[in-house]
This record gives sequence, structure tokens and C-alpha cells, in this order.
Amino acid sequence: MAQEYDLVILGGGTGGYVAAIRASQLGLKTAIVEKGKLGGTCLHKGCIPSKALLRSAEVFATAKHSEDFGVVTRDVSINFGKVQERKNKIVDQLHKGVQHLMKQGKIDVFEGTGRILGPSIFSPMPGTISVEMNNGDENEMLIPKNVIVATGSRPRSLPGLDIDGQLVMTSDEALALEEIPSSIIIVGGGVIGIEWASMLSDFGADVTVLEYADRIIPTEDKEISKEMQRLMKKKGVKIVTGAKVLPETLQKGEGVTISAEVKGSQKEFSAEKLLVSVGRQANVEGIGIENTEIQIEKGFITTNEYFQTKESHIYAIGDVIGGLQLAHVASHEGIVAVEHIAGQNPSPIDYSLVSKCIYSAPEAASVGLTEDEAREKGLNVKTGKFSFRAIGKALVFGESDGFVKIVADKDTDDILGVHMIGPHVTDMISEAGLARVLDATPWEVAHTIHPHPTLSEAIGEAALAVDGKAIHG
Repeated sequence: MAQEYDLVILGGGTGGYVAAIRASQLGLKTAIVEKGKLGGTCLHKGCIPSKALLRSAEVFATAKHSEDFGVVTRDVSINFGKVQERKNKIVDQLHKGVQHLMKQGKIDVFEGTGRILGPSIFSPMPGTISVEMNNGDENEMLIPKNVIVATGSRPRSLPGLDIDGQLVMTSDEALALEEIPSSIIIVGGGVIGIEWASMLSDFGADVTVLEYADRIIPTEDKEISKEMQRLMKKKGVKIVTGAKVLPETLQKGEGVTISAEVKGSQKEFSAEKLLVSVGRQANVEGIGIENTEIQIEKGFITTNEYFQTKESHIYAIGDVIGGLQLAHVASHEGIVAVEHIAGQNPSPIDYSLVSKCIYSAPEAASVGLTEDEAREKGLNVKTGKFSFRAIGKALVFGESDGFVKIVADKDTDDILGVHMIGPHVTDMISEAGLARVLDATPWEVAHTIHPHPTLSEAIGEAALAVDGKAIHG
């Protein structure tokens, strides 16, 4: 029997379930269709499990150097089974939390694969959802007034580089490793690649990163990339930039061997395993898009600023529309879409105000324009930079590498971007994000009295440094 809803959401990941909660708050009768587990990639194959592993790697690395803190330990080792057990426990706890939120919001959850149907006896417009239930029950038919596509993304690979899940893997398979490989080649030095390089190196693996661009984390400020590369090399990670990996040269045996073109010559690399980390592609197949007028460009669904597709009653959010493929972005896109459906007249998202984080050791975080981006826009730029080496709390932590950099407009004095690399900067970037939202100036940030001793003092000092007034630099 067909069931009617104000809103049906395809995908119960971070974007989908947050959108469902907001819809429930606004009184919309809402359903989610999810073929896997509520929480999606972020909870089960991305943000949370990878950060749990990174935390274990961080603790292990700290323990190995505990004598620097006057704490004498003996024979520090890794029980990787326990590491994975802890990761799974965290994921399970959060999964139960999301399930509770669905019950609390009276949101119906259909466990199965949803597909958008064309005009039918149920509706003169495309949008009726047929759900193929995971348990084998007869298909459910959902008739919504509105639809949100939030089907997310999956790891991409290079053409010809087949993923076998054993020797050649993506982050999905790597999260289920039963033991740390002795050596690994990571193809791709973007955010995910660098996080895995940091983690596996801290666990004791011999890590080589092959990056096609001329620098790792190429979307970040150049000074951040340079410092990250220096600090990765300091911990033993081998980084090769300008490397065009040649999939046809892949050989498998006891381990893997693959070649890459580097500076005009072909070089061979060998390791126990290979991790492909070259971005993510949208999950647009098998959900009935061909039954609609929805447009796809470069593999992603196109929308307007309120996330409406060419079918005005069908919206799309999150990784499936490209852009900043971040969980917190998907959540806010979902909220904007739902509020637009409900006639709330939400403000479109200004993506230049979104903070981005890299959870490696050291961490990196940023918001707004890089120095090069600001100059390319023709802006008159001034910058301030302050090292963590002059911050007492960083020395207390034993993590004094890195810096905070502020990019400002010399004409208006507005902060254009803030870039950080160093200890716990992913927890510090929100101050910079708020500064951007409020169109703050370096003077205003500098005159926010930062408590001492804290890592956040680096932000205040960097703001002073913009005008050459840093106290401790």
C-alpha cells in the first residue's frame, strides 16, 4: 500500500538524517530511505572511524616519546585488534544515537534501496519512490510532496587501477585492516591521503605518498602545504610530488609494485599494500534520475542555491552535488533545503565561510581565501603569521611545530582567510570561522583577549602580526 509523506529523503547519512530532523521540527511528515546504516559514510566509513584510528595512532606516537615528558614506559606496542574494537564501539554508540533521534522525531526509516519513478498513477510528476526492501519484503511505494536526494559518494579510483580490497584498496577497505602493513604506497596526497599517511606512519608503517600535483594538499594555502610536507617527512613519510601514476604497470605478488612518471622519467615503487586516495564520486546510479529532468554535470547533480534540481520539488544535497564534500556542509545544505521546502526563506550558504579540517598529526585547518586566491582576485593583501614555537601551551604539549596565518584585505582591513597547522587547530578554527561570518578585522581578533596559556593565543598574535604588532614574535 502506498504511503504519503511531505518529504522523503533518499540517504540517511549526515546530510539526510539532519535534514529529516529539521523537517520533523517544522512539522513535515518525513521518511528516510537508507540501503545501508543510518549515519552513512561519515559515521561508518569516513569521519568517525578514521578519526578513532588517528587518535589511537596519536596516543601510540606519544607513548613512544613519553620519556620526553618524564614518564618512563617499557615495550610500548600496538594491539591493533583493540584499536579496531575501540573504533567499532564508538561507531556503534553514535549509530544508536542517530536511531534514537529518528524515533524521537517520529521519522519513518525504510531499510532498502529507493528509486525515483516517473509520472504514474500515484503522481502526475516524477518523484514517487519505490523502495526495494533489504529484508526481501514486497516493495514499498512512497508518495512524497517533496524529495531530497542525499545518496552521498564513494571512493574514486584511477582508470585501470582495479580495487581488490586486499593488496589494492580504498579508505573503505583500509578501515577494516586486521593488522598494520609493514609498508604502503598511498596514491593521492589530498586530505584523505595525508590523514592515512600520518596515521599509518605513526603506527609504524613505511609510507610513500605519490601526488600528481606539485604539492600535497594542493587546495590549501601554499605555506600550509610546505609545512605539512616538511613535518610528514620529519616523521618518515616519503612524499613524491609531480607523480603521474601508471595503472598499467601495477604488479601483484607478495605485495604490490607500480610505476609513476616523475620529472620526465619513470620510477618504480614497491610496498606490501597500495591505498588509492584520489577523491570521491557521486552515487547517482540506480536511483531513477533517468525518470526525471534532473541534470548531471561532471558526475554530480546540479542544483540552485536552495538545492532544488530541475524538478522543483526534488532537491539534492551533500556529496552527490559535489562542491565541498564535507559532513558539516551536507548537514547545512540539508537544513537550507528543508527550510526552503517549508517556506522559511533561508539564506543561501556562503561556502567561503566554511571551515575545513585535516586530522593528521600535525592537524591543519582553514577558512576563507588562501593568499594566492586573494591575490588572483586582484585584492590588495596583507598577511600575518605566528609560530606555535612561541606559544607556552604548545611547548607544554610538546607539539610546537606549525603556525597560524591570517590573510587580510589591506584596503578594507577585512579578514579574507585564516590558515593553521599545528596542535589541535581543528578545534581552534571555529574562532576564525566566526570572525569571517562577522566580517571581523585583524584588530578585532587581536583585541579579543585570549586566555594564557592556551594554543588560541597564536590566533591573537597572528592577528597582531598582520600589522606588524605581534608581541612575542
